[in-house]
Amino acid sequence: MSHELPAEPLEKLVLRPELTRGVTRGARILLRSLGHAVLSEFPLSNGRRADMVALGRDGSIRIVEVKSSLADFRADGKWRLYRPFCDRFYFAIPLVLAEGAGGGVFPQEAGLIVADSHGAAIEREAPIHAIAPAARRALLVRFGVLAATRLHASLHPGEP
Repeated sequence: MSHELPAEPLEKLVLRPELTRGVTRGARILLRSLGHAVLSEFPLSNGRRADMVALGRDGSIRIVEVKSSLADFRADGKWRLYRPFCDRFYFAIPLVLAEGAGGGVFPQEAGLIVADSHGAAIEREAPIHAIAPAARRALLVRFGVLAATRLHASLHPGEP
């Protein structure tokens, strides 16, 4: 009886979650070093969930979507739905993807962060598309409520 192997080598499939965690961690380290407060798994009012939202000291809002492979990027055509919720939008990718032909696939209207679990660098800065004042206010309130809720859960486990 013959068993077909997956299209990608097994080690790539096994390591993808670890790679994604490493890229996420590195991008978060970079954003924090630039003075941003960062929340992961941020729910947006359109029903989408951003991998990371970063709030700058000046009130600017950045969204970072983590992509661990070209297949991951190609399967996710909804990234444009994040644009109305941020001043700058980035993809964060692993170095192995940036070194291959993959780095050139990511759209020019998005910034590009190359990251691993130790840190990251901005390969291409994202263009600024200032969001409307009412949308900014709603996002700032959502950010504050989510941050406070997560802090409460961390400091007071099991408490409502």
